[in-house]
Amino acid sequence: MADSKFSILPAHVGIIMDGNGRWAKNRGLPRSMGHIEGAKTFRKIGEYAGNLGIRHISFYAFSTENWSRPEEEINAIMDLFGDYLREAEEKLDDNLEKGIRLRFLGDRDKLRSDLVEKMEFLENETKNMSKVHVNVAVNYGGQQEILHSVKNIAEDILSGKIKPEGITLERIQKGLYTGEQPPVDLVIRPSGEQRLSNFLLWQSAYAEFWYSDVLWPDFTENDFDEALRAFEKRNRRFGGV
Repeated sequence: MADSKFSILPAHVGIIMDGNGRWAKNRGLPRSMGHIEGAKTFRKIGEYAGNLGIRHISFYAFSTENWSRPEEEINAIMDLFGDYLREAEEKLDDNLEKGIRLRFLGDRDKLRSDLVEKMEFLENETKNMSKVHVNVAVNYGGQQEILHSVKNIAEDILSGKIKPEGITLERIQKGLYTGEQPPVDLVIRPSGEQRLSNFLLWQSAYAEFWYSDVLWPDFTENDFDEALRAFEKRNRRFGGV
């Protein structure tokens, strides 16, 4: 049910957390400080969205392309991610009471083993929760996600589990990291950029887009409300009239 503030809410919101580096640069600070502030905003908006009644929310934290950034910055981001995982572990009972399910989207092969261990623990501990689904995309790429699903289908064909004609949209979708979750209704991108950047490509096929010049560390609950207000006014025809 939608929050009383809104007549309709998106079932699934995707957020591209952009602008941390520019936020720091504008203040003459190291880029790592922008990521620290951005992490605070991530926690704030995630909690706010859940309180509003949004059941699925996906955050783009680190892309497959982000490995090209300076090593110092990458290490700072991964350390912040580790802090988040530790905090989520400490608040596990509270999150379970709120019905929060945590899922991490992306290829884990390049991530530190200590991070992967905590990710798997949190996913396993919250797997039966269904009130709020929080997805954090780390070492994630939308094209790579689709490729991952298609490769699994190819293996099923080679092993004789299915025939080529058994390849369906539903089967590809089932093999995505988001699995049975609904498609993305609304993509929010702050910082003035207006592109999807390889984020949830399949899931966002019919998503509404909302852009803002606000840099992510400065993004507030009021900005989130503004995006939801814009979503309320969209006429979603899904290719129809």
